[in-house]
Amino acid sequence: MILIVTTMTRAAPPEGAPTDAALLSEYARGDGEALGELFDRHHRATYRFLARLTGASHADLDDLVQVTFVQVARSAGRFDGRALVRTWLFGIAVNVARHHVRGNVRRRKVIADPEDERPSQIPGRDRPDENAENRELLLRLEHAIDELPLKLREVFVACEVEDLPGSDVARLLGIPEGTLWRRLHEARNAIRAALGEGP
Repeated sequence: MILIVTTMTRAAPPEGAPTDAALLSEYARGDGEALGELFDRHHRATYRFLARLTGASHADLDDLVQVTFVQVARSAGRFDGRALVRTWLFGIAVNVARHHVRGNVRRRKVIADPEDERPSQIPGRDRPDENAENRELLLRLEHAIDELPLKLREVFVACEVEDLPGSDVARLLGIPEGTLWRRLHEARNAIRAALGEGP
């Protein structure tokens, strides 16, 4: 079984602070500061999520996070509460990532630039207390995730890395749950093979 270690823990809002859903609702009613609070709570996780999906440069990732939150602002009034705000937000990020990846493919075809893009360094990824073996495993895992086809990478990152509920992810991706579980199974097998683990 693959163990995914995230480098940052999810911080719960302070006691008595409004929930994410309440902030989204307040923003939809015209409170601009509510979106700022939502951004403060989720921009780092969104950055990591997009980095894993796209392998984009630091500058591109900053732009992709901004685009994601612009879309969150535009869609706030349509949030129906059937999923956690974080899951819904990551659904928007998946669409932003897809658009970015498609654009990169088109640009590469036009300019025929074989430059090998590597994922940017994410703050906190290389802590001094990590030993060389763990760093090597994390790099191999990161590379294995990068090599997954986008459809498999989306479900793997959402379900395994970000620990989002599969039913919510399937709904946000617009696919049947059975398709999600099949893709997740394929992704897990591909990761295991890339890491030299048995089935």
